[in-house]
Amino acid sequence: MIGRREREGPLMRINPHSLRKSKIVTAVIIGVLIGCVLAFFFPNGFFVSSSIVSNPRRPVARSKTQEKSAECESSDRVNMLKSEFVAVSDKNAELKKQVRELTERLRLAEQGEDQAQKQFLALGKQEKAGPFGTVKGLRTNPTVLPDESVNPRLAKILEKLAVKREIIVALANNNVKEMLEVWFTNIKRVGIPNYLVVALDDEISKFCESNQVPFYKRDPDDGIDTIGKEGGNHAVSGLKFRILREFLQLGYSVLLSDVDIVYLQNPFNHLYRDSDVESMSDGHSNMTAYGFNDVFDEPAMGWARYAHTMRIWVYNSGFFYIRPTIPSIELLDRVATRLSKEKAWDQAVFNEELFYPSQPGYDGLHAARRTMDIYLFMNSKILFKTVRNNANLSKLKPVIVHVNYHPDKLPRMKAIVEYYVNGKQDALKPFPEGSD
Repeated sequence: MIGRREREGPLMRINPHSLRKSKIVTAVIIGVLIGCVLAFFFPNGFFVSSSIVSNPRRPVARSKTQEKSAECESSDRVNMLKSEFVAVSDKNAELKKQVRELTERLRLAEQGEDQAQKQFLALGKQEKAGPFGTVKGLRTNPTVLPDESVNPRLAKILEKLAVKREIIVALANNNVKEMLEVWFTNIKRVGIPNYLVVALDDEISKFCESNQVPFYKRDPDDGIDTIGKEGGNHAVSGLKFRILREFLQLGYSVLLSDVDIVYLQNPFNHLYRDSDVESMSDGHSNMTAYGFNDVFDEPAMGWARYAHTMRIWVYNSGFFYIRPTIPSIELLDRVATRLSKEKAWDQAVFNEELFYPSQPGYDGLHAARRTMDIYLFMNSKILFKTVRNNANLSKLKPVIVHVNYHPDKLPRMKAIVEYYVNGKQDALKPFPEGSD
């Protein structure tokens, strides 16, 4: 027994150092427990003033309810920010639109030589009438605001090709391939960069591509494609009034051209641009092209036998310059609508809508128009009947020659090239004045 106690004695002896550590650990545990109890009953502390407690903006310990509330507030804040972002985006789009408008006005203002654009800047200003003989009314309407949403693909093409928002446009199908080749060959020779062929079938698309000619193939449209692929000259000619509308809506001025035209100079250097429509004439003299007072005689009327009439030969619907204005677009709409309902020649309808005045039951088109110089923008009647037989006139070099009066178009086009480009003086002699 004694031996056993002696063996157990050292293990049961109290160590002062261990006792001290035990007291410290016990004190720490008690302190933590007291702190937890106090934190539970006094979450804001003992010494927090009433002003601080009542102020919700001061950071305090959050309960689960407060955290949920904060999450809701955060979600509402995100939604509000999204709403603000949408509003700012809309405002930004509106500002961009205003910038485009101001840029367009600035561009128009910089074209000081263009009387039409000067008048555009003056629109909306009220002015007093000046002294006698000094008053001059407006000749044109302002251009429309470009709308690229109408045809984004065409807009990108025109942006690359157009010069000063102007472009030559021709419609062509496989029936006129040979004339088209003469057409674009001379355009290239003159050095005109801003031209485009509207290809009405796949053959013309491939032909243009192989000859490095810029072309545009419209999106499929049964109503237009059937006529475009199979129609003759007059049927295809009627399509242009529908197709040109998109060009004008995009804000581009178009020099519409048939393919039976030989280009000898750049036509954009000879336009006035002071009217909605500027067209070549089918007239064969100054009087017939620019208008004259034609006196009608009816003897049965006695004293009132003479009646004065105004006459002018029609504008050619195969070569005209049209600006992107509301009256111009209205003209295209009117002609296209009538051609879809009537069996009529597009050139006749084009002139009727352009010239007929308002009358009972009919509102005339309020569009400004200009007749092109007939010796610069020459029709084939003038060339083969007058110019080639006149020593002085034959020395003039026209801007274009339109073989509109003769059915043997291709050989006459080639002869015109020989005469004016290659200097072959007798190139025009084999052809009669009229058609056989």
